[in-house]
Amino acid sequence: QVQVVESGGGLVQAGGSLRLSCAASGRTFSNYVMGWFRQAPGKERAFVSAINWSGDSTYYAESVKGRFTISRDKAKTMVYLQMNSLKPEDTAVYSCAVRLSGSYYSASSYEYWGQGTKVTVSS
Repeated sequence: QVQVVESGGGLVQAGGSLRLSCAASGRTFSNYVMGWFRQAPGKERAFVSAINWSGDSTYYAESVKGRFTISRDKAKTMVYLQMNSLKPEDTAVYSCAVRLSGSYYSASSYEYWGQGTKVTVSS
């Protein structure tokens, strides 16, 4: 049973920061990509960021470039999303997912998903 669990969401004022964490367990993955997606109220799920197995390649949506940083620990068990300079439009449920193949940017490429963690940015 694969489990993906996110944590770290909450309420923050515009301009503030949050750090999301994601842990994937229950299966021995090799060479997999981890990604973050978000879904705002009334909108479709959107790609935020992804990181490859070694951690030396990262990908970002244009809307978060320069503000968000994705990283993973050396043990490859955790992935983090550091979110700085948050804006009200960043308000969404953020979900972590495991990609086994396909486009980094497409939600359909990700096979295992967490339940999501809510981020609310007040103005």
